[in-house]
Amino acid sequence: MFKLKAFSGAQATAEAMRQINPDVVVAYPITPQTPVVEYFAQYVADGIVDTETIPVESEHSALSAAVGAAAAGARAMCATSSQGLALMWEIVAATPGLRLPIVMPVVNRALSAPINIHCDHSDSMGAATVGWIQIYNESPQEAYESMLLAVKLAEHPDVLLPVMVMQDGFITSHGVENVKILDDETVRAFVGVRKPDRYLLDVHHPYTIGPLALTDYYFEIKMQQEEAMIKAKAVYLEVGEELSNITGNKYPYFEEYRTEDAQAVVVLMNSSAGTAKDAVDELRNEGKKVGLIKPKLFRPFPYKEMRDTLVRFPVVGVLDRSLAFGAYSPLYSEIRNSLFEAEKKPKIQNYVYGLGGRDLFKAEVKKTFEELLSQNVDSENHRYIGLRG
Repeated sequence: MFKLKAFSGAQATAEAMRQINPDVVVAYPITPQTPVVEYFAQYVADGIVDTETIPVESEHSALSAAVGAAAAGARAMCATSSQGLALMWEIVAATPGLRLPIVMPVVNRALSAPINIHCDHSDSMGAATVGWIQIYNESPQEAYESMLLAVKLAEHPDVLLPVMVMQDGFITSHGVENVKILDDETVRAFVGVRKPDRYLLDVHHPYTIGPLALTDYYFEIKMQQEEAMIKAKAVYLEVGEELSNITGNKYPYFEEYRTEDAQAVVVLMNSSAGTAKDAVDELRNEGKKVGLIKPKLFRPFPYKEMRDTLVRFPVVGVLDRSLAFGAYSPLYSEIRNSLFEAEKKPKIQNYVYGLGGRDLFKAEVKKTFEELLSQNVDSENHRYIGLRG
């Protein structure tokens, strides 16, 4: 049922796309996403997939072409990073409003200026408010499996929203690990075939995509979009349970690591969680009661579930790999929001780390835990990890 392959995160994503065999993949290169569409283009050149691949002249065109294909009834995908996601912005905002279930891998990279090709989360966090479901992944294995989950989640009739599947640029996208790959028949049975209830090429049931909606209906359309996002929370778990029966892995809203009796936990996403887990293990061996929470589903955000988990701990550190200038950092803001209704709140501290791809070292995570265990926190201001003095 499984084959073990040495894959980078980009290869694992392209392999998932090969198995899904989408009708249309639109390709435009941008570092460090480029290998995703390169590997997939090779599958097309070799005749391994039936996909129509469309090379375009920009990222704006890439998502525009994917929107056109999805509106015509196709299962469509594209991929991007950083400035590419920023250039797509007009279409990024339109896609969920059009209720098109496009799945788009995003290989996280810092936004310019200054120009930087390495990882932080400023690109996808900048697009967190317009209606895309967002799934974050620690490893190539998670990125592979999230692609499968994302297709079925996006196309569920109660959802019909686009999904971004994140992995960290270079760290995950170019780092090679052993990845368990399902057999093709199992994947295709799981994802099925897209069966839209209406589409532009169905001439017997004509309808309009992207009409003008002014004060008369715009509000109601956006409310329907919000209701779909709310339903996506439950559907994520349902689809995850179905995938779990195949892979044996779990797909919760967030992962807990060694939190059973923790006196301090950190909350952080993507590849940095691996470093932090090593720090947790070493501190546990020293008798320190520490643990980790790794959010996977960032949109829609699981406020109640996060609150019910975090109130168990005396102190919580939230590590953000992006800034929201003039406001609380994105992940920290959501954690604070989740705790608003709690009668007894943990002490909480925000840390900003890793901007522009700066490494997060295990020693820095351990130092952060020591600070949290001492309860030396300032919930109103963020602190920096790894910033030159």
